[in-house]
This record gives sequence, structure tokens and C-alpha cells, in this order.
Amino acid sequence: MGLQPGKLPHAFLKRMIRYSGSPDRRVVLGPKIGEDAAVVDLGGECLILKTDPITYAVDEIGWYAVHVNANDIATMGAKPKWFQVSLLLPQEITHKRIESIFRQIDRACRDLGIAVTGGHTEVNPWIDRPIIVGDMHGLCKKKDLVFTAGAKEGDSIVLTKGAGIEGTAVLAREKTDHLLQKFSEAFVRRAGKYLYEPGISVVPEALIGARLGANSMHDPTEGGVATGLYEISTASGKGLTIEEDAIIVRDETRRICDFFGLDPLGLMGSGALLLTLSPRRVDAYLDAVKEEGVEASVIGQMTKRSAGMKIVEGGRKRPLRFSQRDEILKVL
Repeated sequence: MGLQPGKLPHAFLKRMIRYSGSPDRRVVLGPKIGEDAAVVDLGGECLILKTDPITYAVDEIGWYAVHVNANDIATMGAKPKWFQVSLLLPQEITHKRIESIFRQIDRACRDLGIAVTGGHTEVNPWIDRPIIVGDMHGLCKKKDLVFTAGAKEGDSIVLTKGAGIEGTAVLAREKTDHLLQKFSEAFVRRAGKYLYEPGISVVPEALIGARLGANSMHDPTEGGVATGLYEISTASGKGLTIEEDAIIVRDETRRICDFFGLDPLGLMGSGALLLTLSPRRVDAYLDAVKEEGVEASVIGQMTKRSAGMKIVEGGRKRPLRFSQRDEILKVL
């Protein structure tokens, strides 16, 4: 039986990542479900490594690739510093389009203070759109590391910016004609600009979280906020309870999801940061990110593992639903 598009099923992936090559005691964190990046101990500092592809979007893919990889470095408590990219190109692509992608990478890296250190380019006759695989590196002190698995029972769970930001932008850019059957040009244009406002970068709020003592941080990408919460719960071995009404879902996201029949909590989530921290640190965090112009809300609490993953909807608890198959695949 064939596989569905999206992430590999977690049970299967868990069996696969045991094939991790030669043991090395310097590897602090290797392949693990739910963790955003790998960590290698260099002695005085730790090297943080991340690789992530861009496959759903065509527009602005160079800009995307930098930010989604930088996000995962920052959620580990490190500042992203170096970027490499493998760029696969269809035969029909123009020189102008190729240069546009390189310019996007350059602009995004300059914005974040990242150096481009190399990569690979290839014209491939078997693809019909550009595909980018990014490789980002950063540094931090070992004591400053933050892991998805670090969530503690009693922690408050905070969500920044809102659910489905990346998915909203991709749908607005890739399905413009469909959306214009229902919505105004101004509405679709506004949704497409979600890449920049509220934006898919979580580097500022993640570095603030690391500074203020977050126990766990996670960048919800494919599968959205719901899968991100599942991954925090699984990695940390804790349960969680979420208040649905506290989850930020922006107007454009909600209306586009209603139009396509999608669940915003399962829609591609880059731009949101999930973090857990002691309740006594929450106000300091919310105040700090507000000064940076970042909206955030407390959406729940970490609980004991036996309590499972619950979401409170209309005063009633139900199991938190998640899927490794992103909602956007119902449309793209």
C-alpha cells in the first residue's frame, strides 16, 4: 500500500531513525521525533544543525527556505548563523527566475544576519517546479539549550502569532483564482502577505523564550499547531490540556479554511511558536514579545502523562485531534 503525502507515519519513522550511523559521544541530540534540530557538543559551545525542504510553495521559495530553517535553530535556543542550500530546478525555468530565488535567499539571510556558506544546484528533468532543501547551522552554550522534550508538568503553554499562518499565505498565493471567486482582491492580497505580516519567522520570540527560561520550544510546521502540540507531548512524555478559545486564529485564516473545508489547527504552522514555561515566567514573556510587536496567548497547561492530550471546547473536554498529513494537502 502506498504512503499518503506528508510526513512519514510516526510509528514507521521511529523505526527508521534508529539507523543513525556510527556512534559519536559528541552528539548531544540526534534523530528524534518532535525535536527541531540536532546538537553536537564542540566543547565550549554546541553546534545546532537543521535541514528542511520547501516543497509546497513555488512563490518566494528562497525566502521561505531561510526562515523555516532559521526557526528550528532558534527554537533550540541558538542564533542561526550559516546557511547552505540544495536547489533542484526544472529544465523550463528561466535565468531570471533562478536569480530571483538566489536574491530571496540573500535578502532573508541579510535580514537575520546569516552567512550563505555554499550548497548545490542541479537542473533536473523529472521535476516541474523548483525544490529547495535548506541546511542551517547555529551556535549556543550547552547550558542555554532548549529541547522540545523539556516541557514540565504544570508548565503554561504559549502560542505566538496564531495557527495556520504559513498555510494561509501558501493558499492565497497558490490558489488565488479559486479564492477570488469568494473574496476580494484586497482580502487575498492581505492573506498572501502573511509571509511578512504577521510573518513566518519566529526567531525573535524564540530567542526571547530561551533568555527567559522556556522549558520547551517547538516550531509547528507540517500538520500545524495540533501536530506541534502532539510532538511536544510525545517528546516530553507529558499530557496537555488546551483551551480552544484561547488559540489565535486570524480572520483570513479562519475564512480561507472555511472556504476550503480545512481545520486551521492542522494547517501548516510556520510563523507560530509553541513554548512551555513556568507560570511565574509567563507575564515576563508576554510583555517582552509584545514589545517586539508579537501577539501571544496562553492556550493551556502541561499535565501528567496519564491525563493524555485534551482540548476544551464549549466547556467539554475531548481528545486533541492531529494528523501527520497537513490540511493543505486536501487542496494542493
